[in-house]
Amino acid sequence: MPQKFLCRRNGFMPITSLNSSSNSGRDPLSLIDLRSDTVTLPTPAMRRAMAEAEVGDDVYGEDPTVNRLEARAAEVFGRESAIFVPSGSMGNAIAIKLHTRPGQEIICEERGHVFNYEMAMLSWFSGCVVRPVAAPDGILTWDLVRAKLSAKIYYLAQTGLVSLENTHNMAGGAVMPEAVLNRICAGAHQAGIPVHLDGARVFNASVALGVPVDQLTAKCDSVMFCLSKGLGAPVGSMLVGSKSFIAEARAVRKALGGGMRQAGVLAAAGLIALDEGPKRLHEDHENARFLAEGLAQIPGISIDPQAVASNILIADIAGTGMTSAEFSGKLAEQRVRANGVNPQTMRFVTHLDVSRQQCERALRVMEQVCAARASA
Repeated sequence: MPQKFLCRRNGFMPITSLNSSSNSGRDPLSLIDLRSDTVTLPTPAMRRAMAEAEVGDDVYGEDPTVNRLEARAAEVFGRESAIFVPSGSMGNAIAIKLHTRPGQEIICEERGHVFNYEMAMLSWFSGCVVRPVAAPDGILTWDLVRAKLSAKIYYLAQTGLVSLENTHNMAGGAVMPEAVLNRICAGAHQAGIPVHLDGARVFNASVALGVPVDQLTAKCDSVMFCLSKGLGAPVGSMLVGSKSFIAEARAVRKALGGGMRQAGVLAAAGLIALDEGPKRLHEDHENARFLAEGLAQIPGISIDPQAVASNILIADIAGTGMTSAEFSGKLAEQRVRANGVNPQTMRFVTHLDVSRQQCERALRVMEQVCAARASA
């Protein structure tokens, strides 16, 4: 059978040579990247599928691999339709545009991704403002949401949307229980307000709760989820909803510059991520809890391991006498990458390219860094 090749800048290389990675999670001395689950590299199976993908022009609806991915995503979430988008931020922007009109308010938790990390697109593109709600553990409840609903007075910006996040990134991967989510949806719908779920890591929530994603998200009017985080695909997210909603989403995606052509090379990896990725997310959760338990033993670092519900943990390092920038720099010198959230807190994310052995080494490095600072 002839060997398949992929192009590179200075020639060609066999696709089998692309299947290894210096950060595969198998080499205990490799770089350990705990910055985010967005840094995962495509698996060998994904690379093969990408190289062999059947493609067409997706703007014409003619890419068979994209069509299969969208159909599969809709099936998994029990929805009528789905659309493939380049990023989760674009998926959220499209959903917000369709659910709201200019001059309305959007309720979300104060640390929500749509509010803090999406370039104010809900204002730029949709003409809306945020009504942030503080939830101590990151989990909104209907009582918290209800208290922020705008009164039906003509001179007040009206509540146009409730945006939820599950898992909640900056609340340390907090998981919203099914009953809590359903209660918010019921209350919002009774008030005539739609609910969008930023489910970038909703499969992590599903695994943590032991509830299928279709059941967990059934009451939401739309759901965005990422293929390119814990599920391991190199690029892409999905937006799911009703047939009419997704038909409108295609026009908005085009307006945002998200009309992709032979996107099947990306969708091929997404199909594998969607079907295979959720099966191993429990490993990331176990590694995150392991990290948290180890961090709690290091003098100067404060974290509650019992609060770690998925693959994200946030630790207070104020007691070490270092800022997060200093701490990150010291870790980087030992080939461990992690990011600060603010000057006194660090965020660590486990994923498929971080093994238990590497978690152990990361903890040793952090212990050494903190001990060296304490004795300086």
